[in-house]
Amino acid sequence: MRTSSIRRTCAALAAATSLALAVTACGGTTKNDVKDSGGGSNTAAGTANPDAALKKGLTVGFLPKQVNNPYFTTADKGGEKAVTELGSTYKEVGPSSATDTAGQVSYVNTLTQQQVDAMAVSAQDPGALCTALKQAMKNGIKVVTYDSDTTPDCRNAFISQASGEDLGRTEVQLLAEQIGYKGEIAILSAAQTATNQNAWIEYMKEELKDPKYKDIKLVKTAYGNDDAQQSFQQTQGLLQEYPNLKGIISPTTVGIKAAAQYLSGSKYKGKVKLTGLGTPNDMRKYVKNGTVDAFELWDPSKLGDLAARTAVALASGQITGKEGETFKAGDTEYTIGKDGVINLGKPTVFDAKNIDQFDF
Repeated sequence: MRTSSIRRTCAALAAATSLALAVTACGGTTKNDVKDSGGGSNTAAGTANPDAALKKGLTVGFLPKQVNNPYFTTADKGGEKAVTELGSTYKEVGPSSATDTAGQVSYVNTLTQQQVDAMAVSAQDPGALCTALKQAMKNGIKVVTYDSDTTPDCRNAFISQASGEDLGRTEVQLLAEQIGYKGEIAILSAAQTATNQNAWIEYMKEELKDPKYKDIKLVKTAYGNDDAQQSFQQTQGLLQEYPNLKGIISPTTVGIKAAAQYLSGSKYKGKVKLTGLGTPNDMRKYVKNGTVDAFELWDPSKLGDLAARTAVALASGQITGKEGETFKAGDTEYTIGKDGVINLGKPTVFDAKNIDQFDF
């Protein structure tokens, strides 16, 4: 989960638990008009009309990386609430495995065949969905990615849990402070192909180049594939391979919870520091029992909410996904950045002082 006011993560990832998760045509571009134009990129045909009325009666499909994943459940409930509030119909489809990329492609095709007006997708792989998503856009369907992006030409806009740079760098900063800026550290990620994870890890590595981290050594990046058992085993393996390990960063809600579970029942509790992206409800017990000092995330329900509102704004013609366009989502005005990226906001740090103020 960045999820970042606030992931999961999730939110991150939002994203957002994240995040991170509507219109009778009163004018503006209709679905059939876009079909005729050919569509197919994040610089969609047509001109944005920020004064266009939000359409009602749309169908917005949500396709998370994995259904029944607590992070995406929270994000998508945020999306469902927003879609309903805007007078449209929400539906969710998705694979039961976070690494079933072929399954995600199949669900994109299903939503396209069902002629939804817009879809919000958290991509398992940056390129694997592109052919299917481009076909959806050619059919006049607006495509928003949230939590984990595709390449920019495969969607209209991407809802980022927070700036990838903010998330990557702040996780290093949190852990460095906890270990006194000295020692071996490791990263426990999700899948090797996860777009968001890889982007954050690159920023972690950039942050570690700062001279103030000269006594910190990143020894390994392990992958738990957003599976609790695999992540638990990877944590165990890291500590066996690196007995002097001082800290672990896990930028995934599933991973950080599994790592905390392992550490809390081991001799490493309180000695090996753990931070990353997690949900307050998952991590509360580990903060209170001393396994985890602090971690961060965005609010995944807000990630889903923004994804839904962006999808409806696109379908209403208020925005096209071009850099510099602005639109209002709830009480907040957002500006679309380079490559159609919309940032939810700064991550929130959770610790013993504030964790009971949150319930997700």
